[in-house]
Parts: sequence; C-alpha cells; structure tokens
Amino acid sequence: MTAPALADSRQAWIRLTVALALMTIGSGAMYVVSVVLPSVQKEFGVARADAALPYTLLMVGFGIGGILMGRLADRRGVMLPILIGSVGLAAGFVLAGLSGGILAFAIVHGLLLGLAGSSATFAPLVADTSLWFVKRRGTAVAICASGNYLAGAVWPPIVQHFVETVGWRQTYIGMGVFCAATMPLLALLMRPRPPVLAAVEARAGAGTPSLRPFGLSMNSAQALLCVAGVACCVAMSMPQVHIVAYCGDLGYGAAQGAQMLSLMLGAGIVSRLVSGAICDRIGGLRTLLLGSVLQGLALLLFLPFDSLVSLYVISALFGLFQGGIVPAYAIIIREYFPPAEAGARVGTVLMFTLFGMALGGWMSGKVFDLTGSYHAAFLNGIAWNALNISIALFLLARTSGWIGRRAVPSSA
Repeated sequence: MTAPALADSRQAWIRLTVALALMTIGSGAMYVVSVVLPSVQKEFGVARADAALPYTLLMVGFGIGGILMGRLADRRGVMLPILIGSVGLAAGFVLAGLSGGILAFAIVHGLLLGLAGSSATFAPLVADTSLWFVKRRGTAVAICASGNYLAGAVWPPIVQHFVETVGWRQTYIGMGVFCAATMPLLALLMRPRPPVLAAVEARAGAGTPSLRPFGLSMNSAQALLCVAGVACCVAMSMPQVHIVAYCGDLGYGAAQGAQMLSLMLGAGIVSRLVSGAICDRIGGLRTLLLGSVLQGLALLLFLPFDSLVSLYVISALFGLFQGGIVPAYAIIIREYFPPAEAGARVGTVLMFTLFGMALGGWMSGKVFDLTGSYHAAFLNGIAWNALNISIALFLLARTSGWIGRRAVPSSA
C-alpha cells in the first residue's frame, strides 16, 4: 500500500487503537502518585510540598524524556521507545514500592517512571499519530491524547481500592508486573513506520508550512508555545494533583477526592474527543484559546464553592473545559512547522507542558504550606492561566493579520 493510501486508512485507525491502549497504561504513573500522596506523606512523615516532590520529578523526567524519545522515534520508529518505556515503568513501579524514604521514592519516579517510562507513551505516540492522518488529524491526535485522561479515569479508583486493601507499596509492585506483561506485546504492533509525509500532504492538497510561523522566527515561535505550555499546565495541575488532598482537608476523605479526580479526567476524555473535532474545523490555535478561557472559568468556580456536591460538579466541568488544550499544541506544530521536525518539536512543547504540571504540582503544595489553605493556590493557577490566554491571543492576532505578518498554516 502506498504512503498516500495509508493516511487515514484502516491500518492507521488500528494503529491509533493500539497507541491509545499504550498511552492509557503508560500514563498511569502520573495519577497513581497523586492518589498515594496522603499515604506516602503519612508513612514518611514529610510536609505536603515534600510529598508532592515525586510527582514533580516524575513530570520533569516525563518532559525531558519526551524529547529524547521523540527524536529516537523519528530515527528508529516508535516501537523502540515503547519497549524502553515498558522496562522503565515495570522496574520503576517495583523499585518505588520498595523505597525506604521520600528521596529514593522521588528519584525512582523521576528517572525510571518519568524519564525512561511514561515519556515513551506520550509525545512519541502523539507525534506518530499525526503522521498517519491528514483529513482527520485533529480527531486522531485527540483520541490518542485522550489515553492520558483515560488513564486518569481508570487508575485512581483502582489504585485507591488496592491502597486501602493491601497498601500502597503492594499496589505499586502490582502495577509494575502489569506493565511488564502488557506493554511489550502492544509495542510489537507499532513496528510499521509512518507513511511518507511529503507524499501524503501532496496527495491531500495541503500547503507548505511557513518558515516563519506566526510571522516570527522558528525559535521565537517555538519559545512562545513553550511558555504557553508551562502557563496552562501550572494552572491545570492545581486541581489534578491536589484534589485528593484538598478533599481530605475539607473533611470529605481521600476516597471522595479520588472519585473527583476520576470524574475530572473522565470528563477530560470527552473534552479531548470533542476538541479534536473542533480542531479539524477551526485549527489548533483557536482550539487552544477556547480551552484556555474555559479552564480559567472552571478554576474561578473553585474559589466560592467547596461543598461536596459543588466540587463534584466543578471537577466535571474542569475536565470538560481543559481536555483539549494539550493536544492543540501538537496540531499547532503540525500546522505551522515543517512536518519533518514533528517528533522533536512536539516533544519539546509537550515537555514544557509537563514541566508546567510539575511546577504547578509543587508550587500549589508550597503555597498551601505557606498559607494553610488552597485558596491562594487556586488564585496562583488563575494568574498562570491568564498568561496562557495572552499568548494565544497574541499568536492568533498575528495569524489573523491584526498585527505583524499573516502566516498561513499548512492545512486548512
């Protein structure tokens, strides 16, 4: 089958299904650590910010590893990074379950679960998916990226159940065994390389990406997207990382918080799928702006409302509003930057979104330690969200010709 015929083909959709399963498994680490945060804090006798350190290091490793794994996927195909990630996750979960202190626990999360593990199942899979689709690229990328939220919907209640029944250490070891048993088999199905992108776009009638995206230099445009990625995800991480602890502080219990996290991320799946369809119609940049505005609105709702019912409702709204933000960056890269650089550039931007998640998780814990409440932490997230909106508006103004030079994306 020729490269153009492979685009948007049955084979491409089957491959997308496998990628979705891999991301659902591989992204579990970032949600497991949030669920066990109260148990880890209690066992190791550390402050809330110190207990959030493993999540922070995991996300930093996740982001850096995304660039490395993305480049490796560009050169050798996505199967090899997935195989490496399966080893990192399996070993990381087991060693984390055997950790004797918070420092060892955090290092394992950063190096094995983040850098060598989960990183292989996010940016490389998103970039690879974008190379197999043309007409339904936004939808396909959104479906792939929804695996990250599907993990958030599936794993927290499962992990909370086993934490309460067998303990967090045994739960971690069980996760490691599960990764070792499933991920290598799925990785073998990802062996075929993407179709020749130049031929695909020529057949589809797509244009050529501008060498000056948004009328800026390549590095300047990339830098702005990276800053935007940090800003939106500092805001995004506040409820995702601390909702379980927040519910505990309000007296509702960790189990209620885990259910809210699951609801939040389950709604995020719907959001990502809907945002993908929207992205196919209005483009990645406008989808980013829309998601960021709605995310800011949801964060504002956390300030006046803290009853149990209202928190469930706001958690669902937060998930529905912000699920399409991160996939939009991958679409923006594919629309405005050379396709041959998709893996590295998508990996770079997604690294900064993950850095924002890491920074926001730690920062919210630090603000809590300093103030004794999460009210100021929500305000901090709102301020970062406003920065993201400002950048999205600036780039949209340039592409619309309101300011600077008009830059035409590669696909309408």
